[in-house]
Amino acid sequence: MPEIQAGHIIQSPRWPEPVEVKLVEDVGDYVHLVGATTGSGEHVDQLIPREELAQLQIALVEADFAAPPREVFLGLEARRYRFASLYDPLLAMNTSKIDPLPHQIEAVYGYVLSLPRIRFLIADDPGAGKTIMAGLVLKELKLRHLARRILTVVPGHLKDQWRREMKERFEETFVVIDRGVIDALYGENVWQREMQIITSMDFAKQDDLLPSLASVHFDLVIVDEAHKMSAYLYGNKLERTGRYRLGQVLSRSTTHLLFLTATPHKGDPENFRLFLDLLEPGFFATSELLAASIRNKDNPLFIRRVKEDLKDFEGRPLFLPRYMETMPFNLGTESPREKDLYNDLSRYVKEQYNRALTRDKRRNVAFALVILQRRLASSTYALLRSLERRKNRLQELLQSAQDGHRVHERSLDFEAVEDMRRLMRWTRK
Repeated sequence: MPEIQAGHIIQSPRWPEPVEVKLVEDVGDYVHLVGATTGSGEHVDQLIPREELAQLQIALVEADFAAPPREVFLGLEARRYRFASLYDPLLAMNTSKIDPLPHQIEAVYGYVLSLPRIRFLIADDPGAGKTIMAGLVLKELKLRHLARRILTVVPGHLKDQWRREMKERFEETFVVIDRGVIDALYGENVWQREMQIITSMDFAKQDDLLPSLASVHFDLVIVDEAHKMSAYLYGNKLERTGRYRLGQVLSRSTTHLLFLTATPHKGDPENFRLFLDLLEPGFFATSELLAASIRNKDNPLFIRRVKEDLKDFEGRPLFLPRYMETMPFNLGTESPREKDLYNDLSRYVKEQYNRALTRDKRRNVAFALVILQRRLASSTYALLRSLERRKNRLQELLQSAQDGHRVHERSLDFEAVEDMRRLMRWTRK
């Protein structure tokens, strides 16, 4: 058997994968062998008894082309794939079932992968293909042996869509973790058990799951609809939603963190700064510094392109132009009765919801007013149903008080309000 040398690829029952030898040293009755597995790149550093050397098989000594042509071809192809990422900067794109567009290539290879440690937000308009960009980032990091343990956090209704697209487009298999899986594997940390996970944002934020999630380190975490992880600053009081606390846990538990959203800014500069704090805590000390960075176009944490900026390789727009025009409407002239109803509704909300003087209560007033006014804009029937539910709730509180139970007005669930899709916000139900 040829003598084992640095550069040889050896196989042994000791290791599940072939190992490329980096260093071989004699140590008395043992041989000190240092190398790395060819598949996962795991470090190998072991003392092997000399009597076991005969069990080692050298998979590749030199390319003498003495083997059958097909085996030589397969060996060369395996070698080429192993080092392809060093010479093909677009390897993930060329090995996936996608037809990427210029803006997708620019975002992935021009911005995200150029970072030594990915902490980035892709905030392009809807329809830009953010899922494809996330898949390319994932694939590239895996091909470069920079990511093995991957977590994808998405809204609950998108779990199956993400799993399907990752499998069909990138040949990446993900396991969906939900309450059923947690219960079936009681006593075991499921986040540690699986290597590629998809889970729901609202499921992962639960208090009984956060400790086990925080105990696991991920190489890459991808968060879709990341803007839902919100925090709000009122004076000196910082209010974190459950999703924001989940974002803080994920930020500490991963090396690379990628956010995806089409609506990163809610019109509140401080809310946006706190959102970016999840990527790089303390990167922007004040919202003024963030605004200045955006004006100067030197923000290293996110990229945003609107539909008008997106073009194909021929320079043709991908979307039809948008024309915006504000149409004036005088509610009092067109429908005096609807105007009276609108004013009565506004008066009702202010009187009934503004009995307390706390800041949080005033915030409830604003949300309640907006929601009920949206119901009115949908239809008078939608408003009627909302007011009926409000009446039933007050009757329940009154009955509880008469029975001697302590009651209090329930605050609005701001996460639920943010989750309301446009169709739900304007529904007749």
